[in-house]
Amino acid sequence: MNVRDDAVYQSYGSAANRPANKPVRSISSFSDSLMCMDRLFREAQVPTTLITSKWIPDYSNRVPVATKEMIVTALSQMSRTSNAFRYVDYEVDIARQDTVQNLTAILLGINQMQLQRPALYVSGGVAFVDQNVLNNRFNVGTSASRLETGYSQNKNATIIGLELHLGDFRTRTLIPGLDSANEVVIGTGGQGLDLAGRISTYGWNFNVGRDYTQGSGAAIRTLVELAMIELAGKWARVPYWQCLTLDQAHPDFQRQLRDWYDEGDVGIRHGLIRQSLISHGYLGPDKANVPLNDPDFRAALARFQADQGMVVTGSIDFPTYERALRSFVGLGEDGKLVRIGWTPTTAAPILASTVEPSSTGKGIQVYGSAAPAPLKLELRIENPKPDKSVFESGEQIFASATVSRASYLYCYFAESLGNVLRLLPNPSRPTSAVPANQMVRIPDWMAPNPGFVLDAGVPGTETLTCFASVEDPASRLPAPLVEPGLQPLPGFNGMHSIREAFHKAFDGRGYVEQTLQWEVRPRRAQAADASPQPKS
Repeated sequence: MNVRDDAVYQSYGSAANRPANKPVRSISSFSDSLMCMDRLFREAQVPTTLITSKWIPDYSNRVPVATKEMIVTALSQMSRTSNAFRYVDYEVDIARQDTVQNLTAILLGINQMQLQRPALYVSGGVAFVDQNVLNNRFNVGTSASRLETGYSQNKNATIIGLELHLGDFRTRTLIPGLDSANEVVIGTGGQGLDLAGRISTYGWNFNVGRDYTQGSGAAIRTLVELAMIELAGKWARVPYWQCLTLDQAHPDFQRQLRDWYDEGDVGIRHGLIRQSLISHGYLGPDKANVPLNDPDFRAALARFQADQGMVVTGSIDFPTYERALRSFVGLGEDGKLVRIGWTPTTAAPILASTVEPSSTGKGIQVYGSAAPAPLKLELRIENPKPDKSVFESGEQIFASATVSRASYLYCYFAESLGNVLRLLPNPSRPTSAVPANQMVRIPDWMAPNPGFVLDAGVPGTETLTCFASVEDPASRLPAPLVEPGLQPLPGFNGMHSIREAFHKAFDGRGYVEQTLQWEVRPRRAQAADASPQPKS
């Protein structure tokens, strides 16, 4: 064969080498539970804790997965808005030298790098993998002079156990009671049918089979996320069990939604997603009948996917369907998942706005167009100190802002003397668009060059106010308020003048605001120096 004759055939290789399906975000049964823990930590104002992890071995050598990286991901998802945990990444592996490790060793040797000591560390391992603890096989066949048949079926179950502990890094001792030991069952199964026969002197055979194997990677991720919820909840002393009783943690949640996704009509499926976007505020109530290729619909769907931590495609697929409708699924009296407020038999589906108890104790679905969820803004001081309303002159202040929906965020700072500066957006962060449920640091203390530092000034009262709106206010606000930030705004004195400008630009609607105030006091050392000295 001449390779040049196959040039046209080989030219299809680049296109054929592409995956046939779009990538999706890895979501487990406890993804919503991790976000719930993040909210618990934020409400409890759990201070930021440095944490690290040992290498998590697999003593069975049968589960070759990156367990440590799953721990890092779980801690990160529990700290998106609360900033409860920061992972200290310092691993020394003589066998696998990489760039980061080599540079770390060099910079530490010349005192050009500073490592902070973590307070906690995670230890543990994959304790056991018991394969085929249950094994069921069935084979049957027939034989005749011209026909042979055979049927086989098998099922088996494997148990994987994971044990994790939380330890005090300072003393390298495991803390009593802060442990987690869980196990999960994964299964495999298959069916096969064989047919063989003869017609005169010719023979034929037919074979068909169907098999499934539940992978160990998803099972370990489920165990890791459950263990980290337990360990972090016990350590922070928050009611973590509230986050484990969600309906979305049901093992059949995604499987049931997949069945509903496949069996539902395309028009009903798309209508449900449209109504879900409206109920969450991504689409206006007047967009209930827009086509799927409408730019506003695709933009709203893309914002929803970004806020949910999904791969942004702007198109409807099962992961989007599952995330959009998970708020409308609950557990029935029989312990099975049921739809809440779905009308799958109508051409124009709508969602239930309320669920009222009936005299029989069962829920009555009150159907109607769900009202859009209001935009919420949360502003808080992140300094790890008991009294966050009083600071000394020169003391650095850390704050954060979180919005419930993707929106535009503007933050202003008023000094004690009345001068007003815009902190966000600024030259180092020029965009005002922020995603939902992700903490915006003011200033960004995680960045090597944050752009600005917020220090308490002269004694008096200082104010930090943030405004959030779904529509970009740049075209509505006066010119001084949209010019590059971190400079005194001419013509504005005090935060009340900024509020009046926003109220006038939006006619008092379409935005939310929140204000933080703190008192600045003189430094204690300065106060002592300024006090009159007794005469001798």
